[in-house]
Amino acid sequence: MSCYYLEKEFKTSSVMEGEDPEGNPSTASSHSLPPQAEAVSPADEDDCITTGRNFEETATRTNSMGQPSQDHQSEGVPAKTAATDNNQSQSATTMDNQAQQQLTESPSITKLCGYLLKQGGPLKSWKWRWFTYEEKKSQLFYYRTAQDVTSLGRIELCRATFGYPLHGEQGTFHIQTPERTFVLKADNQEAMMYWLQQLQLKRWQHRDQLTGESTRHCTDHQRPEGQGELPTSCPDDFLPTMKTPPGLLGEEAANLPAPQQRAPLSNFSLKHPLIEIQNSVHSLFYKRSSQELSRSVFHLEAPPPWTPYQTAQDRLDPRTPVDPPTPTTPLLLADPAGERSPGEGRSFTCPSPRIRRKTRGSSATMPAALREAASDKTTRLQQEKHMLAEEVKAQKELVWLLHKALEAAQLEKRTCTEFLAAKCEQERLELLRHRERQAADLQGRLEELKVEAEGLRASLAQRDAHVAELKENVTLMMAKNNSKQEVILKLSEQVAACMTDPRRTMSTTNGLEALTFHQLQEDTENLKVGLWLDDIEAYKIQNKFLNSEIYQLTKLWRNSSEQEKSLMVKCAYLEARNCQIESRYLGVLRKLQESKALEPGQREAVRNLIEDALKGDLNDVLKLNPVREHDEYGFKIIPDYEVEDMKLLAKIQALEIRSHNLLRQEAGVKPLLDRWAQYLGGRPADDLCPSPELKFLLRCGVPREYRPRVWRWVVRARTRSLRERHPDRYEQLCQKSLTSPHQASRQIQLDLHRTLTTNKRFSSPSSPTLQQLQRILLAFSWQNPTIGYCQGLNRLAAIALLVLESEEDAFWCLVAVVETIMPQDYYTKTLIASQVDQRVLKDFMAEKMPRLTAHFEEHSVDVSLITFSWFLVVFVESLPSDILLRVWDAFLYEGTKVIFRYALALFKYKEEDILNIHDNVEIYQYLRFFTKTISDGRKLTNIAFSDMNPFPMKLLKNRRVLHLERLQGELRELEAQQREFVTESAERKDKDLDTILVSEDDEDL
Repeated sequence: MSCYYLEKEFKTSSVMEGEDPEGNPSTASSHSLPPQAEAVSPADEDDCITTGRNFEETATRTNSMGQPSQDHQSEGVPAKTAATDNNQSQSATTMDNQAQQQLTESPSITKLCGYLLKQGGPLKSWKWRWFTYEEKKSQLFYYRTAQDVTSLGRIELCRATFGYPLHGEQGTFHIQTPERTFVLKADNQEAMMYWLQQLQLKRWQHRDQLTGESTRHCTDHQRPEGQGELPTSCPDDFLPTMKTPPGLLGEEAANLPAPQQRAPLSNFSLKHPLIEIQNSVHSLFYKRSSQELSRSVFHLEAPPPWTPYQTAQDRLDPRTPVDPPTPTTPLLLADPAGERSPGEGRSFTCPSPRIRRKTRGSSATMPAALREAASDKTTRLQQEKHMLAEEVKAQKELVWLLHKALEAAQLEKRTCTEFLAAKCEQERLELLRHRERQAADLQGRLEELKVEAEGLRASLAQRDAHVAELKENVTLMMAKNNSKQEVILKLSEQVAACMTDPRRTMSTTNGLEALTFHQLQEDTENLKVGLWLDDIEAYKIQNKFLNSEIYQLTKLWRNSSEQEKSLMVKCAYLEARNCQIESRYLGVLRKLQESKALEPGQREAVRNLIEDALKGDLNDVLKLNPVREHDEYGFKIIPDYEVEDMKLLAKIQALEIRSHNLLRQEAGVKPLLDRWAQYLGGRPADDLCPSPELKFLLRCGVPREYRPRVWRWVVRARTRSLRERHPDRYEQLCQKSLTSPHQASRQIQLDLHRTLTTNKRFSSPSSPTLQQLQRILLAFSWQNPTIGYCQGLNRLAAIALLVLESEEDAFWCLVAVVETIMPQDYYTKTLIASQVDQRVLKDFMAEKMPRLTAHFEEHSVDVSLITFSWFLVVFVESLPSDILLRVWDAFLYEGTKVIFRYALALFKYKEEDILNIHDNVEIYQYLRFFTKTISDGRKLTNIAFSDMNPFPMKLLKNRRVLHLERLQGELRELEAQQREFVTESAERKDKDLDTILVSEDDEDL
């Protein structure tokens, strides 16, 4: 349904819904509409179809007399009963006042639309297109004409940038989207700047609608004027706001004929033939239907057209048959305001070609008297038409006045009815007081409106003065431009004269020639300076516009980045919570699987649930930070379990690691990185001094960016004296290992491929990291001949090589660990110091965790079978890589006490889980891999350095000495027993041999 029918039905319904004071329906004549109804042009109807203009926008249009059509619906509608008459009349009056105030205050917002030249096609030709902006999705649609229904395409403005070339054609600007660049051209420079500013504004408004935020950027709702311009005081504007230029812009441009193309078929789009056919069919159908839609309320059928040829034939021979008159379009009366509506301008169609041919043929042979009679009759008809139009205008005014008088009479009648319906004098007095208060309110409102009107007049006067000043400036600029043009013409004539007649120049005197040349030179320089100034001004304008575009895009990018960051944090938290819930769910399934009280059906259901949980991969769900298989150092984040029953535990561990990593990103990593940056900022690489602050930071962990620097400083501090005595020690040992191979080289070669098998840098046999590790171990075997090589040194050297990324630094790190940090005889053949530490660990466990120690003794569990490798290789391949490196950060600085702290913390971390296991084999099986399931490094560190206190180093040394003496005594006794056993076994073998020899002699005999 077209906009005209919607408006007509709305007005008709508002007329037919009136009631009299007694509650009976009144006649339709009591609410007659103003005589003049709007006629909707095809362009307006097309806008109703293409842009989705809603019903309320159509219903609030104003008629030709300046009254809104809603007023006739709200005014003069009495109440249905006398009891509610007073309240309804008061609410009706309030609604009328609010509606009138709203119509007074709310400006009319113009739609961003108009004709632009668009460059396209293989020949890059210019074609006129009708562009209109769609606010919901921030798209700029373009059509062949304003009356088309289907668009030829659209431009997405939400991700577009705008610009214009300085030396291009006048009015040319670009809209660049991620897909393509659109080259458009406006009618002039002012129209181009208006389009660019409006497109920037629409892009910003669309962003505000999406985010729901209010910004300081000026919007259409803040426009002080009703012409669609931006206010001149917008703080974010770099350029003065352009007003709507006249011409091919706005909804008025839709009523104008489309601009003519240079070629007849240049406006036809070869890329959209179906759309062209649809629009052509729609335009043909619409031209026929718009004639009936655009008729006025006072529509009269015009008589058949009179032609001089027909009159002459009637006079000469009345019996001559004449062709029946061709029906023409109905005659529309003129608008009272003296203007025709857009629809009326298109309602007249041209006569048929047959009539035009008759008219042209008859006018050639028509006598002069008949021409005069025809012209007199035409003049008389035009006068009659003018008189009828004036009469219709007067009738309209009379009907409008009568309508207002009827409304006033109905309001007075309603007031009298309320006054008479009052039961007592008190109610009448109250009613009179209410009317007096209402009259006083109306008087005050009238005074406010008068003050506001005075302010608007003053503002209008200021704007008129500003416009006059601008006109004067334009006049001055035009005069200046004309004077420049005259100077250019004069100089051009003089130069041409000098070039054509050189003798004339030679014949003049030298003084005159020098003066003329000097004057020409000055004029040329002035002309160049003027051109330069014009170019500079143009560059300034372009620079301001580009600055505004950069400013807007920067604000959009910053807001989008902040919004994206907040969403990333929220999604990370939600994903971490999801991982925690899923981990708990799998833990419950694991407990149910181990439970023995379930029935067979329940066991089957639990087994099916576990299988379904194991089938789902952790990477199936889209995540912000997908789970990586290896970390920065090449370690595998989620270990593989060879045992089939441990797959569920691996899935639980993966979920816990994922949750911990997501929560740690915002909670602990960035603050720790900032503290390290602040501590190391401005310090030289070798200028780190031992301090409580450095000790605390090392316990918290060193970020990956600073770990090589800190480790290198700690290693140099522990090996400074040895490196000063032998500065080229590593190179010399490498040369020695090449010339004379060590006896441990074979064992080193065998252990190379067993080193960090889960690390991708050591997984390949041809990896260069393996070659570096081999050279480091061979060099150390010559550095410390007492030890040579011991299994476990390869893991220590591998960790140092991964972090320090230098063979020599990794070699000295291995020297520092074996020779300075660890006790003596820790890696010798007897491993006596390692055995001492296991006994010291059992003492500390008995003191710190007596329940767990008693549980191990009850089930005959020797923890040294598990912890011995922890101490020998400092937890390498026993802890996750991030926790392992944090242990090494503190271990290199504080020494072996850190190993005891973390060993006790590991058992404390899982104490309750271990206490719930009551089988010797299951306990050993759990102790083999439970360290790899720990994901919360912060919690483990807190247990190690807080819950395990006090942990003095003096106590550790004393217990080492005590257990070393005991162990050495036990070893001496063991050695004595071994010697005694060897002696006894040797004697027994001799006796047996003698017996065998005697028996053999007897047999021979």
